[in-house]
Amino acid sequence: MVRKLRWDKEAVLELQEIFNFIKKQSPTAANKVKTSIRETTKELAEHSEIYSLDRYKNNNSGTIRAFEKHNIRITYKVTPTTILIIRLRHTSREPLSH
Repeated sequence: MVRKLRWDKEAVLELQEIFNFIKKQSPTAANKVKTSIRETTKELAEHSEIYSLDRYKNNNSGTIRAFEKHNIRITYKVTPTTILIIRLRHTSREPLSH
């Protein structure tokens, strides 16, 4: 089943912050990371359960999943019709339960 992909406003801002940080060192690398993350999240529309449940989500009902790419943890929610990208966080930051 193909689901619609959506990004939470906060997740969009987090991706932009990551991009801006990397861009200071290497604009080329920043573009590659951003493109790679965007392409990977697009795949979730067809393969939403490819990644495991988010181990940092308290009382996870089974709808919150996460994966890491380029040392960035991407958390998303699966509903019957939608994949919602919830947040992005660099893996060097303390994991926060949510």
